[in-house]
Amino acid sequence: MSTTKPQVTYYFSFISLWSYVGSLHFQELVAKHDIDVVYRPIDLLAVFAAGGGKPVKERPLQRQAYRLVEMQRWRAQRKIDLVLHPKYYPADPALGHRMLLAAQRDGQDVGAFVHAGLRAVWADELNIEDPETLVVLADRSGLKGRALLAQANEPEFFAQSDALTQEAIDRQLFGAPFYFYKGEPFWGQDRLDMLDAAISESRAPFLPPTL
Repeated sequence: MSTTKPQVTYYFSFISLWSYVGSLHFQELVAKHDIDVVYRPIDLLAVFAAGGGKPVKERPLQRQAYRLVEMQRWRAQRKIDLVLHPKYYPADPALGHRMLLAAQRDGQDVGAFVHAGLRAVWADELNIEDPETLVVLADRSGLKGRALLAQANEPEFFAQSDALTQEAIDRQLFGAPFYFYKGEPFWGQDRLDMLDAAISESRAPFLPPTL
C-alpha cells in the first residue's frame, strides 16, 4: 500500500464564487485523504477572456438570473453564509494572491488564508483590495500579515502571478475552481464528490485530449 500523500493542484481566485461555495467541502476532503494541496491563485478575468467566458455582468440576463437561483440552492446545500450581491464584488484580488504566494515561499500552510479570502468577499462583504483588511485576514489565518504585505510587492511575486495565470490558460482552464489530480481536471465545486471518488478508488485518470 502506497504511503505517498495524494496531491491536488487547486486553481482558484479570491473572487471566484464557486471556489468559495466548495471551499469548506474541499477542506474536508483534504483532511479525509491527507491531501498535499498545491495552491494556484489566478487572474480569473484573464482566464475567462482566454477561454471565451464573460464576467457576470456581461453574461445574458437569463444566465445571470439562474446563477442567483443556483447560489441560493448551494447556500442551502452546503450550509454556508453567502451574500447574493456582495458589496465589494468584483474586487481586484491581486495583492492578496501575492501575499499568499509569499507565505507559500516561506513554507507556510495557506489553506486557512485561502478560505478567509474567499469568505471575505462572499460572506463577510470585506474589501480584499484594502491592504489592512488583508493583513487582518492573514493574521487570523495564523500568518504574519504585515510581513506578507511587505513581501507582496517583491518583483518575483508579480512575475509568479502572471506565470500561474498563463499556466492555467495553457492547461485549458476556463474558470474556477479547477482541481487536478494525477493530471485529471475537475471543474467546479460540484465535481468535488467525483474528485473524492477518484482518490478513494485509485483508478486511472481520465485525461483531456491534446487539442
